[in-house]
Amino acid sequence: MVDWEKIINSQDEDELRELKLWLFRENIRISNELKNLEQARDKFIEERTQFRDEMNALNKRSITERKRLKEETMFFDKKMLILQAGFQQLEADRKAFELQKKRFMEEQKMLGTKNSGDSEDLVGLLFRNVNNPLALRKRYRDLVKIFHPDNQYGDDEIAQMINKEFLRRRKEYWK
Repeated sequence: MVDWEKIINSQDEDELRELKLWLFRENIRISNELKNLEQARDKFIEERTQFRDEMNALNKRSITERKRLKEETMFFDKKMLILQAGFQQLEADRKAFELQKKRFMEEQKMLGTKNSGDSEDLVGLLFRNVNNPLALRKRYRDLVKIFHPDNQYGDDEIAQMINKEFLRRRKEYWK
């Protein structure tokens, strides 16, 4: 450690000049270090603020994406319930029609013959209350879904009758 009192009390001018020069340099070095520290602090504060802003933006985006995902999941679940209900209704309609078909076939067996008019009555029953082209197309699609031969309980004969009736009625509407 430097004994300042001893140096100040000494009358040597060269030593005092050296001391002044050293103090001047040390003062400049310390002020430069202080400036560097202040700049580093300012840069750190700026980076910290920028980091907080980025984290806030990421959090907001994350929350938004979670909300969107939750809404899409709810929408998907609702769609799935609607589809399941539709398939259940379709299955119930198919079973009801199968029951009607069995009864009809039993009646045919009891009568002993199969009249061509009876099959036309069945197809007429399937297209009952269809009074415009849009309803005709919808009913045709629904019936094909049920009676297409590739389905498990599909029937080739009924599918052919449905196709013929659809074509006949379509020609009537487009006249």
